[in-house]
Amino acid sequence: MDTKNLFTLVTIIETGSFQKAATQLNYAPSTVTSQMRQLEGELSMRLFEKVGRKMELTQAGKEIMPFIETILQNAEQISNYKKDISQITGTLRLVAPDSIFIYIMQPIIKAILHDAPNVRLIINSLPSDDINQAIVNGSADIGIDCDKGHFPDTVLHPASKPFQACLIGSPFLNPKELDFVSPHQRKPISMIYNEPNANYQKDITAYLDKKDIVLNPDMKLQSIEAVKKSVMNNFGIAYVPRFSVEEELKDGSLLQLKTELDDQIYPAVCVFHRNKWISPQMELAFKILHEQFGIEFDY
Repeated sequence: MDTKNLFTLVTIIETGSFQKAATQLNYAPSTVTSQMRQLEGELSMRLFEKVGRKMELTQAGKEIMPFIETILQNAEQISNYKKDISQITGTLRLVAPDSIFIYIMQPIIKAILHDAPNVRLIINSLPSDDINQAIVNGSADIGIDCDKGHFPDTVLHPASKPFQACLIGSPFLNPKELDFVSPHQRKPISMIYNEPNANYQKDITAYLDKKDIVLNPDMKLQSIEAVKKSVMNNFGIAYVPRFSVEEELKDGSLLQLKTELDDQIYPAVCVFHRNKWISPQMELAFKILHEQFGIEFDY
């Protein structure tokens, strides 16, 4: 059995389609199709079925994926045996919410690419709610996330540096609407979210409910940058990690609106699978995370 075919299968699952896998692997689409037919013949099972317009993994395919992952991990261990970190090959899959990737993970990614240039780095921005599941099902190796206080038994979650969140508004916001401390208010503005289920977002919602501060219907956007631009243009207000708006608060393009949550601390964590083989590239990432964020790893 050719491990290249197994690697192509994993790439199809990671990218979501045969075409995207072909592009990422620099193969012709016909090569990917041929490899999957060969693999299905060797395994005597169908791996993919068409559901609507998409090709999805069959139940049998899902059941054998842990074995395929083990084979690829063993092959990777043999390939990297006694190699220097700059020579190792393999894949490292990182996941984090949008705001953490943009404002926290950039130096981590840069350091990994510098120290291990031959590693295939796959980066996905996921909603906070989906990160634990990505670690559990093996679609990600390491995640950085807000500490939600509950984790699957198979997920390890050493603590990272905590962060603060803040309520932000536009400098053009009506001065009458700057008060978010006095109770029993009705404000003609919307809260703009990109991570409505993050702990800090839940806290601001609970805070406003307790204060009986009623806003217009919420706006939900896909990225932290879209949220910031919308607030700058006075489309609404937002409660965001402070690290994501430091520059805008300094240059005056955003205002911090005082709340009684201003001193609230939100823990962050690094998550990874308890039973997963710790590859050299994961060890490198852990070393960099320890150096830059003081995370203590015990695995």
